[in-house]
Amino acid sequence: MSYNGMRRAKLLFTAAIAGLSVGLTPAAFAQEAVVDGEEDTAAPEEESGAPIVVTGTRIQRPEAATATPVVAITAENIVQSGVNNVTELLSQTPALFGSETNFDAAGSQARTGAAGVNLLNLRNLGSNRTLVLVNGRRHVAGVSGEAAVDTNTIPVSLIERVDVLTGGVSSVYGADGVSGVVNFIMKRDFEGLDIRAQNGISDFGDAESNFFSVTAGKNFADDRGNIALNYEFRKDGRVGFGDRPNGRYEADSLVRNPNDIPDDPNVPDYIFLNRIGYADSSPGGALVIDNSFSPRFNGDGRPYDPGLFLPQSGFLAQGGDNTPINNYQGDLQAGTEHHSFNALFSFELTPDVRLFAEGKYVRTENFSVAQPSFDFFTFISEDNPLIPDNVRAAGLGDFGGLLFNRDNFDFGTRNENFERDLYRGVIGIDGNISDRVKFEASYVYGRNDTTYISTNQRIEDRYFAALDVVDVGQFTTGTPNGVFDCRVNVDGGALADAGNGNYGEAPQTFTPGACVPLNIFGEGAASQAALDFVLTDTRNAYRLEQHVANAYIAGDFGNMFELPGGAVNFAFGGEYRKEGSDFRPDAISTQVTDFDPDSGVLADLALLAPERGSFDVWEVFGEINVPILADRPFFDLLEFTVAGRYSDYSTVGSTESWSINGQWAPIRDIRFRGSYSKSVRAPNITELFAPRSGTFAFIDDPCGPELINQGTEFRAANCRALIEGLGVDFDTFDPASDINSSASREGVFSGNRNLTEEDARTWTAGVILQPSFVRGLTVTADWYDIRLTDAVRTASLNETAQFCVDSATLDNVFCNSITRSTDTGFVSNYLLAPQNVAFIETAGADVTVNYAFTPGDGGLGRFNLRGTVGYLDKLLVLPANGGIVDNNQGENGAPEWIGTGDVTWSKGNFTLNYGLQYVGDQLRFERDVIAGDPDVAAPEFLTIGERFIHDIRAEISTDDERARFYLGVNNFTDELPIRGIASQSGVGWLGRYFYAGIRITTDQLGF
Repeated sequence: MSYNGMRRAKLLFTAAIAGLSVGLTPAAFAQEAVVDGEEDTAAPEEESGAPIVVTGTRIQRPEAATATPVVAITAENIVQSGVNNVTELLSQTPALFGSETNFDAAGSQARTGAAGVNLLNLRNLGSNRTLVLVNGRRHVAGVSGEAAVDTNTIPVSLIERVDVLTGGVSSVYGADGVSGVVNFIMKRDFEGLDIRAQNGISDFGDAESNFFSVTAGKNFADDRGNIALNYEFRKDGRVGFGDRPNGRYEADSLVRNPNDIPDDPNVPDYIFLNRIGYADSSPGGALVIDNSFSPRFNGDGRPYDPGLFLPQSGFLAQGGDNTPINNYQGDLQAGTEHHSFNALFSFELTPDVRLFAEGKYVRTENFSVAQPSFDFFTFISEDNPLIPDNVRAAGLGDFGGLLFNRDNFDFGTRNENFERDLYRGVIGIDGNISDRVKFEASYVYGRNDTTYISTNQRIEDRYFAALDVVDVGQFTTGTPNGVFDCRVNVDGGALADAGNGNYGEAPQTFTPGACVPLNIFGEGAASQAALDFVLTDTRNAYRLEQHVANAYIAGDFGNMFELPGGAVNFAFGGEYRKEGSDFRPDAISTQVTDFDPDSGVLADLALLAPERGSFDVWEVFGEINVPILADRPFFDLLEFTVAGRYSDYSTVGSTESWSINGQWAPIRDIRFRGSYSKSVRAPNITELFAPRSGTFAFIDDPCGPELINQGTEFRAANCRALIEGLGVDFDTFDPASDINSSASREGVFSGNRNLTEEDARTWTAGVILQPSFVRGLTVTADWYDIRLTDAVRTASLNETAQFCVDSATLDNVFCNSITRSTDTGFVSNYLLAPQNVAFIETAGADVTVNYAFTPGDGGLGRFNLRGTVGYLDKLLVLPANGGIVDNNQGENGAPEWIGTGDVTWSKGNFTLNYGLQYVGDQLRFERDVIAGDPDVAAPEFLTIGERFIHDIRAEISTDDERARFYLGVNNFTDELPIRGIASQSGVGWLGRYFYAGIRITTDQLGF
């Protein structure tokens, strides 16, 4: 949320709660399309030998195995997991570990306008580089100005399977899929009835989840037509930071060691302490009355206990009356309610032509609590009669009044309420041109109308006017009369706060006489009338629209010629797509002050501007599959496929993408596969068209004494030259010990219409083992390597500041983007904008094992063992040209090893499942930090240890299998995030979770 003066949304060292989902039944993560095994749970259910379409190609084939590795999550896997949020489930897979789950979409960590939105992130390349499809077709986005799809808008109960493919797919599906594609394959020609209801609750008695779905379908016209209707409801309760152990006041936080200043290389820089708060600030006010600039009183007049100040910590303190940090950020999970209505229709117009249509409406409501507004050293004149008597008696002569620091929880936190309406329709025809050539033509329209209200925004001139209170009698006659009013109402209103001078300008949003005095002395002291005067709710809206027209033909040349391996297959087609985004902020959010064109009238929100943009693209594409040899010694199969796409964008011009892949099976038991591709991503609407507007970001100043040793060999000298060049004493420069270090800094952000497309080169290599002597066993192993260049990226404020001083000289573009104060040396302004400047390299491997067997005569039941292991070999990021390459492999959020596995046993009407999720070791600090400062923490705290998360589920069905009753416990050992970590570390905040449900299915509706 881009709020002015946001308190830090939990530093890496700050206690909080990690944001990935709890371990769930991981059967979903080991499904690989098999060639000729006992089972093929990943492939769509078609008649044996009939051509099918798989993700990553438009060519119809008689088998599911392709040269590009596809891992599938089936509908049964989703039901078995007990999780009805697909992103929470998919984020456990190695490929999607970094996806934006409920934690990322709640509280202060949520992006503005995106609370409650779940986005998939494939291979840690970003949600904007992960192409999400539904039945191979594009889907309207979930966030203003972007292309990423909110998976909450895809009905869980209609999912047949989810295919996750790593590798460049731009040649097949177009831009955005530089890391790969996640394709939701939905049920088709459904007949009968499917009803499912499920409730769940955490061991803490919260996070209640309610799910209900009903799907009814029927064939008609002698089975030439089918219609199906679906309704789905899901409700998830909101959960706050304070509802978990790590969010409580007594929880440990990793903070700067007060006994290690100045730095002793033999003493850890950071240690765990409890009862940590924001120093010299409290919910009822901390009053400063003298030149010590330390609070002596609480807002209600009680003596202020400052606790133990922690220097170089981001202005934190231990104990005392300070505002606790652990639950400051609001929510761990937003409250959500989804209603989804879906209709599916198909009708055979002739034996060779089918008409199909899909319609969807999704209504979503979200609510999330974030942090409050706050004040640093705001002045109150001694004229103010609301100052407590004992505070006044202590003397206000140093300032002619007092200063206060305050966390304004009693004003109401800055929350967001969302209403989202998503519409999507598909209409098309498909069929046979001949017995060897098929066709499809379709049109997709999608629209996302989102309105969100941001609550309790302070209007700056009103707020400061309301603080400037006088006794009317004292002010007009010199004799107090006990009537309190705003000075601006009494003195004619030339300035909003002539007595205090915090604002020092004429009123702009109100007229003198309308001001209501505001009492900030004590928590809850403000009247509702005063709050109504100084606060406002902003109503913002955005509309996303998508049009996609696509047509292609697919078939083979078998009627003309065949190779020794079979007929050459082909697919050729064209596509037109138009995307538009229109963000309309509340009028007051765009209102500029009369005295500064770069400032708005709201105190706690960046100055916004409407963002409108659109683009369209015309494309042609084609694929050819060449089966060279088949059914021969050492060549059970040898084939290759080439694909290409030419695109003409209204924004970046023409682009080309291509791929080549192949398979070789010397015998039926083993198959080798590989691919090499070029993919592209065109910049999204925000990256191109975002207007110049205000923004706020946090900074850990690299020139601070606690960070000076954590950069390159140039940092120390550059920092000294930079700070001393401003006329500031570098030896006493200590921004992390200043109260402003706990708040964000104001700057400027804008789009860049000169951006060009990104370029990704990807190669994969793998093997599929299906030994004929072990029936039902499939083992796959695939390596991937992705290099993304010309990546569109906006260097963060932290990165910009670091690159400035970590470069060989201070003469660089990063230093030119930052302005520092000549009084303090602190960052006072900055400019952020996207550029084609970054590269990202990642590589790793996935290994999956599936083994289904029935021992003996079947008396022991049937067993199904599945598992997958992901290995991350590298994750290199150059955030900007001239910057420093960052190796993220093994750091927090990118573990070297991830694994999931499960065992399912079924006998008769009973099924039992055990699931396991493994998250390997992760570094608590970045590699360059540890390298430059080995004593940053005690050795045992440098690494987040490996974690194992266990699930169990039991199900019983009726004899006719029409009704199933199930219950389960996810994370039954109650694994919770380790102390001192706020970001994603693979163990979610949810804890032990219980659920139970019922499912009723029939093959016919009975009429």
